[in-house]
Amino acid sequence: MTGGERRHDVWAAGDAYERYMGRWSRLVADVFLGRLAPAPGLSWIDVGCGTGALAHAAAARCAPRAVLGVDRSEGFVATAARAAAEGTRFVVADATALPVRGASHDVAVSGLALNFLPEPADAVRESVRAVRPGGLVAAYVWDYAGGMDVLRAFWAAAEEVDPDAAALDESRRFPLCRPGTLGALWTEAGLVDVSTRPVVVPTVFTGLDDLWTPFLAGQGPAPGYLAAAPPAVRDRVREALAARLPVAGDGSVTLRARAWAVEGRRP
Repeated sequence: MTGGERRHDVWAAGDAYERYMGRWSRLVADVFLGRLAPAPGLSWIDVGCGTGALAHAAAARCAPRAVLGVDRSEGFVATAARAAAEGTRFVVADATALPVRGASHDVAVSGLALNFLPEPADAVRESVRAVRPGGLVAAYVWDYAGGMDVLRAFWAAAEEVDPDAAALDESRRFPLCRPGTLGALWTEAGLVDVSTRPVVVPTVFTGLDDLWTPFLAGQGPAPGYLAAAPPAVRDRVREALAARLPVAGDGSVTLRARAWAVEGRRP
């Protein structure tokens, strides 16, 4: 990842992220946890917890003994902590240096974060260190290459207006977001019973403004690109994007979002 690409990857304002991607993150978290079907009374750690979508969902539906959320962004951790349930806490820390003893947790999860880490393999090995023998390590990432309709439409519009935008497109930057690559990452970390599966959720927007406005908040690669673009370019991208959307008679736009999930157990 180049320095220019990193400048567009801003992750600091939790409320802005919630409007941009957090609402869909919660839908994916619910489906992901439903398929994991973990036993109650377990100790969880959520690595790269962001604004807490996965940690909050685990606390609400999995009857855990405790949930710890870890993220590098102070702003995201502050947003997550505001809605923390009893037994759930959030701390600022790096995914490759978790603030926990080895073999201290039953479940380590990560939602939509691995591809943004400089060394994802190190983060997976650190999650393996954190769980007990037989413990579960599981994660999911957006399918940027083909399963995120709103981003595919956005980048097609951006590249039509500005060919240089292609360098920031997540589908080109994040080869980790594919089932084969994820499975290999888990196997290479020493996990067993490794499996991958898709998680698909609908993304329904009330209209073009509901879809477009979160792109102006500056959180993530696409909003970061727009924040750095001249106003005239932003306007042209909006027009090109609107022309690509399947708008219903009531003005709403229904798309889909697909993530790839992976899981395995520590021997």
